[in-house]
Amino acid sequence: MVKIKVLLADDQELILESLHIVLSMEEDLEIVGLAKNGEEALKGCEQFKPDIVLMDVNMPVMDGVAATALIKERMPATKVIMLTSYKEVEYVLAALSHGAEGYLLKAIHPRDLAAGIRVVQAGGTLITQEMARKMIKSMNNGPATISNEYGLSAREIEVLHKLASGLRNQDIAEALFLSEGTVKNYISTIYSKLNVRGRREAIRKARDSGFMDH
Repeated sequence: MVKIKVLLADDQELILESLHIVLSMEEDLEIVGLAKNGEEALKGCEQFKPDIVLMDVNMPVMDGVAATALIKERMPATKVIMLTSYKEVEYVLAALSHGAEGYLLKAIHPRDLAAGIRVVQAGGTLITQEMARKMIKSMNNGPATISNEYGLSAREIEVLHKLASGLRNQDIAEALFLSEGTVKNYISTIYSKLNVRGRREAIRKARDSGFMDH
């Protein structure tokens, strides 16, 4: 049996140890690393190449959202499940915008936690109907906010959404039926209108302006 390699990231030692013990009892799961902050999670991913990261949201040094963004940028095949202690909607939406596969509440039964890991490993996502509704609402409300504030066109907003989903220029071009050169032009216009230097800054500014998390 090929085991699913899991890395655990949580700044609370008790939770980290509990997760370690509980998940190690599952025959098909192998805990390859433990991390107490986002920076350690990133290093652990580079070192152990896990299939799945269970990522706490609030951690010192680097939080789970920032760590997810970097992991997805450097190791897109690594799947990330956010672990939240309560419904931290904005954080979860931000992590999903960086490509996280879903989230689970820490209060979940260990059996359901293992099941969630298997769902994601098999290519599924873990998003509740409530979160899906909030995401749709955020997408419907957001563009007007940022477009009024920064003068982005509807097309530029579409490109920015794709950027926030972690797509590469080539993928954005295919999704929007544009040439890669046109996408690059749109991106440079977006950067200039938002007054940012790069992709991560643009996504952060979009989120801060209420684009991602209404």
